[in-house]
Amino acid sequence: MLPSALLLLLLCVRALSSDCPENCSCPSPDSVFCFTRRSSTVPPVPSSTEQLYIFNNGISTLSAEDFQHLGQLQMLDLSQNQLSEVPDGVFEMLLKLKNLDLSSNQISHISKDSFSGLVQLERLYLYGNQIQIIQIGAFDSLHNLLELKLHENLLTSLPTLSFPRLLLLDLSHNNIPTLGPSDLQIPHLEALKVSSLGLTSLDTNLIASLENLHYLDISMNQLVEVPLALRQDNLRGLIRLNLAGNPLRELKAEDFQKLNGLQELDLSGLNLQSIPQGFLDNFPRLVHLKAAENPFNCLCPLAWFSVWLREKTLTLGRPEETRCHFPLVNAGKMLSELEYKDFGCLHTSTVGASTFSQSTLVGHMTTYPDTAHKNATSSPLLRVSNPSSIAPSQSPQTSDQTQCPGLCQNGGQCQVDPLGQRGCRCLPGTAGLYCETKEDPLKPWSTDVPVVVPISSRHVTATSILLDLHRFIQTQPHIRGIRLTYRNLSGPDHRPIILRVPASYPEYTLRGLRPNCTYSVCASPLVEKIQRWNSSGEMVSCTEARTAGAPLSPQEPRFTTPGPQSGNLEPALAALALLLGLAVLTGTLVCVRRRRTKPGLEVEGRSCEVTCPDPHTPEQVSVPHTQPDSDPALGSAHKQAGAASEGRTVSLK
Repeated sequence: MLPSALLLLLLCVRALSSDCPENCSCPSPDSVFCFTRRSSTVPPVPSSTEQLYIFNNGISTLSAEDFQHLGQLQMLDLSQNQLSEVPDGVFEMLLKLKNLDLSSNQISHISKDSFSGLVQLERLYLYGNQIQIIQIGAFDSLHNLLELKLHENLLTSLPTLSFPRLLLLDLSHNNIPTLGPSDLQIPHLEALKVSSLGLTSLDTNLIASLENLHYLDISMNQLVEVPLALRQDNLRGLIRLNLAGNPLRELKAEDFQKLNGLQELDLSGLNLQSIPQGFLDNFPRLVHLKAAENPFNCLCPLAWFSVWLREKTLTLGRPEETRCHFPLVNAGKMLSELEYKDFGCLHTSTVGASTFSQSTLVGHMTTYPDTAHKNATSSPLLRVSNPSSIAPSQSPQTSDQTQCPGLCQNGGQCQVDPLGQRGCRCLPGTAGLYCETKEDPLKPWSTDVPVVVPISSRHVTATSILLDLHRFIQTQPHIRGIRLTYRNLSGPDHRPIILRVPASYPEYTLRGLRPNCTYSVCASPLVEKIQRWNSSGEMVSCTEARTAGAPLSPQEPRFTTPGPQSGNLEPALAALALLLGLAVLTGTLVCVRRRRTKPGLEVEGRSCEVTCPDPHTPEQVSVPHTQPDSDPALGSAHKQAGAASEGRTVSLK
């Protein structure tokens, strides 16, 4: 009996897989992935499809008929195709669609009815297109939208964006030099990215209207001073601030007094020569700092910074690009590796950063011999890696550290050639112009042996968790995408929610979570990578994080990412139907066997005269198909696949 039931189930699964479109793969009954298919139209897919990924297929046109039978669709990825427009009403039949990715196409405009009917849509990705115009009312029906990404387009203006639930808005890399509160009516926005818009100022009223802001990116604009908008009380909850690439030149502590909740600050590329002593004490919760690409003067007034970095338990991002520019004795050295004595201070005793007094620090400069100094400034440094290869007439002179004191690091020897050019002979295991880089002794990751690397959470708010996926991605260079599975361990419903993100996303934020709850988050490679090893979970990396408590203000709403609701009974009913079908099959087999062996056999006082179904007629046995829980995908696995995934992300999240 049992072998017969298993055979029927296998036949059912095979029948379902036969509906998979040509040149596509269907890893589950509700998912269709078309990676290599080349066609200008959307392929026909089963009506039960919930996740449809048809990116980079060459699709140039869409019509409502392509989707009219896909009422169960929740995720649609049409990115990296050849679409030039979104026809009016083309998605009207997709009433359950939650995620729509149209990124990296050639769309030039968005009309009023492009997204009509998408009443359940939560994430809309339109970045990497050529959008110049968005008609008024184009987003009016998207009341449940949580994320909108419009970066890397050709926008010069915006219609009024009014979203009651939006949490993330990315407008970066457009040409919108002014933004006011009338442009963005998004009271509960958590993350605003307006990098590289050409902004010369930041509207104070706009920032005042965003009372729930946690992440602000105003990098790569034309801000010549820190905006006064950052001095407002409503930014005490700001966690991440990116100022990189603005021509600020100097920092003032009073501009940042209200930002004592910052955990991540990016000061890269601001043309800073120094950081005021005590400036970073404004941020007691800081865990990640970037100050790369600044021409720092590594003299005594900056000596406190080196000590401060050692005292604080924080991460200095891009340390290899955070170097001294002046004086010559320190030029090119990484700021994080300098000792207090390297700054030329007269007082060389070890003191804490908090005890520094500017009046006790006296600058000191080293004077070089005239000839050496002249040659060093007029000619590039000579990197001496193999002196034996140099002609005898050009061989370096004997090492003389007095002619280039403190130039070479990590035990490297200073060499001066006959022309007066100076360079460093590096010891094995070191590299760089000054031997400043220590080569990584770790062997390259081998795909033959699974390596589990951790993921971690960096920033946690009441409704979001920022995941750090850097190491997970770096050790798996051929990964197509990442499968993120998270569940709420504090509530009654522990069912997992699954996202697929691109491998080009080294960071990803889970949004719409419940406050004051513990979440378990696991990452694993996408299906094709998992199949290379067994299914025991060897390649799965997990972490846990607890969201913060709900705000005290009664006006701030709590949003959660909707889980499966309407389909809660479907798995149970399907399982019950399957059991009933198996019971009927069992009774049929028993009845037929008894009829053949003992005709007229009485069962409980009745003869077996019931018409028994023929077990060899498969259409008489119905094996219902059980639909899995909804799987709200977030991105596509192709995102910048040539460069990276993330993802972003190739996303399939």
